[in-house]
Amino acid sequence: MAEAVGLVSTLQNWSVMDKIILSTKTPEKKTIFGKGNFQMLTERIRETPGVSAVFMNVERLSAVSEKELQDAWGLKVFDRYSLVLHIFRRNARTKEAKLQISLAEIPLLRSRLKNEVGNLDQQGGGSRYIMGSGETLYEVQQRLLKEQELKIRSVLERLRKKRHMLRTQRKHKDFPIVSVMGYTNCGKTTLIKALTGDVALQPKDQLFATLDVTIHGGRLPSHMTVLYVDTIGFLSQLPHQLIDSFSATLEDVAHSDLIVHVRDISHPETVNQKVNVLNVLKNLQIPERLMNSIIEVHNKIDLVQGYESPDPEAVPISALNELGLDELKQRVEESVMKSTGKQTMILKVDLNSPQLGWLYKEATVQEVHDGDDDCSAEVKVVIGAAAYGRYRKLFQVT
Repeated sequence: MAEAVGLVSTLQNWSVMDKIILSTKTPEKKTIFGKGNFQMLTERIRETPGVSAVFMNVERLSAVSEKELQDAWGLKVFDRYSLVLHIFRRNARTKEAKLQISLAEIPLLRSRLKNEVGNLDQQGGGSRYIMGSGETLYEVQQRLLKEQELKIRSVLERLRKKRHMLRTQRKHKDFPIVSVMGYTNCGKTTLIKALTGDVALQPKDQLFATLDVTIHGGRLPSHMTVLYVDTIGFLSQLPHQLIDSFSATLEDVAHSDLIVHVRDISHPETVNQKVNVLNVLKNLQIPERLMNSIIEVHNKIDLVQGYESPDPEAVPISALNELGLDELKQRVEESVMKSTGKQTMILKVDLNSPQLGWLYKEATVQEVHDGDDDCSAEVKVVIGAAAYGRYRKLFQVT
């Protein structure tokens, strides 16, 4: 119920006037509830001043049930699917997010169209043909929806290929990629802002504030640059068709070098939220190597009096107050070094050649010390196997 209220409150100028938990013993009925519960709910809605819509906290209402309830109450009725979709629509900024929302809307439109045709059939007018086309109105509308879906999927596929190309470029530059994931409103964006100092990031205390995968550069203790990926938040019972629509956005996660799972440890449902996030990750078929190396972060410890971690492996932090970030960066660095095969090396470089400049560009230079003569230096670097191979080949180093 708290999450249901949180969903509604996410929308600007929307507020919850009243709430009630009722049994749904007869889900096959048009009104979902038994006669007594339905009557009691109807009276309560009518007696509550200022009600403009009703949110039924179920995954999907059938088009028939939705219409029946709206007709009975004279109000707009939302289920989880339509409400989350409405929140997404309000928060979408990029072309890709807007297209994915349009794709997620199509099943809803199909369902409503089917219901409208059913009503026309009952009235004896559902099978009328469009003049000269040989198609019924329903068939024309279904065909147009199918064409719209194919067009959206085609554009999204082009964007996916573009993202794949960008991902390849990032890999070539040898920047480790750290995906920051978690339940919606757990503090992912606040944490990335604290880790990177990116002032352009403006975290919001609301569900689904981040709909688009965004990437932000940060430095680890070794001075190595990593790319933090800020992802869409998870939600319990998030309708699977919405996950399907946004799974392409989450493709980057499967190609990252490390996953950081951020938990709002002050939330009363934090344990269930963790289970939900891990289940979604499994459904996304994240590689086992990534699942086994997840760093769990307990965020918002400043909101828990006398906090004691139930898990010694978890990293306790307050992203807002920047507590525990040094330990987290250290853990991220250790994991990244392990997953990418990067290693710390001391290389002897010839200062008369472009070797040092190349290392600054392609690796992480930590220290530079004078060599045995004026023409050489000893350089301590963090370098990946591929970059080291290129270095040896380019400068003919043994």
